[in-house]
Amino acid sequence: MTRTQSGPLAGLRILEIAGIGPGPFCGMLLADLGADVVVVDRLQAGAEDLDIGKHAIQNRGKRSIAVDLKKKEGVETVLALVESCDALLEGMRPGVMERLGLGPDVCLARNPKLVFGRMTGWGQTGPLSHAAGHDLNYIGLSGALWWSGQPGEAPMAPPSLVGDVGGGAMYLAVGVLAGVMSARATGKGQVVDAAIVDGSAHMMNLMLGLKSAGQLPNERGRGILDGPHWYRSYRCADGNFITVGSLEPRFYRILLDKLGLTEDTNYAKQNEVNAWPRLHERFSVLFSTRTRDEWCALLEGTDACFAPVLNPDEAALHPHMVARNVYSTIDGVLQANPAPRFSGTPLSQPRPIPQRGQDADAVLNAWLKDR
Repeated sequence: MTRTQSGPLAGLRILEIAGIGPGPFCGMLLADLGADVVVVDRLQAGAEDLDIGKHAIQNRGKRSIAVDLKKKEGVETVLALVESCDALLEGMRPGVMERLGLGPDVCLARNPKLVFGRMTGWGQTGPLSHAAGHDLNYIGLSGALWWSGQPGEAPMAPPSLVGDVGGGAMYLAVGVLAGVMSARATGKGQVVDAAIVDGSAHMMNLMLGLKSAGQLPNERGRGILDGPHWYRSYRCADGNFITVGSLEPRFYRILLDKLGLTEDTNYAKQNEVNAWPRLHERFSVLFSTRTRDEWCALLEGTDACFAPVLNPDEAALHPHMVARNVYSTIDGVLQANPAPRFSGTPLSQPRPIPQRGQDADAVLNAWLKDR
């Protein structure tokens, strides 16, 4: 039997081999959506593990067992659980699971309908597959980092969001769920090779379409998403920042009207590329004359395509975020609530973050009894 859960994935069993970054994030997402996610933890944290205890939001809603995968008994425990689950998630370097005796061939032999989800940066194959790396390296190689940042400055993307989460965890989640659907239809499981370089490259297709159409050239600062004065963030008088993104002409006209610039001929040609640097400087001066709150009072909620830049604590208190119940503080830890939202199978509030190994008896009793 499976513990009582809510959400569209209730009844789905996921076995997650403990790791870092995108793999655990994928497991959290599936748990948020109602899956019964069991993490196979080490008996004790390793010297290089980032063990942050109750702050490990990526482990919320999961159950934890702790085994020694270097011992035959530990491996056999995992294989026994494999027989009762729909999918397995792992984020080891290529070959590690095979050396442990838990590779895809062994696991699929125990459960032919298993979806074996593999999360890596470089992928299971290719010249770099065995090299170490992190988010920034993967999106640098894939092309996803190229347009992040201003001309003449080093590219910088939001840490872990583009690669680990966007190109990694999300693609692993989609791949695993697609694999489960296929297994339920055909009776055959398979291996899902989710590589951050693959996913972050795939995420580029919107921009690659613009590039092909001449709207986003390789020369940084000359495309419609990285050059215009009307698609930027600006510093305000109080040192805070705001964003404007008035891409469509009708929204640009609203922005100019709100700023009192409708009659200024300097701004008449929205897409005059050579004028963008000069107009960016003018906007920089203009937006530095008022505080962020003053700009919010003038522009927020209009079709000028405006928003303040908020830190997470501020974001959690913003009226829009409060109205949609986007954030919660649970046990002193600020965290975003599950997403997306479902009308027929509503999601529950995030469940607690488990302590290492706390659920061993409950999981083994339930899962192994159902084999």
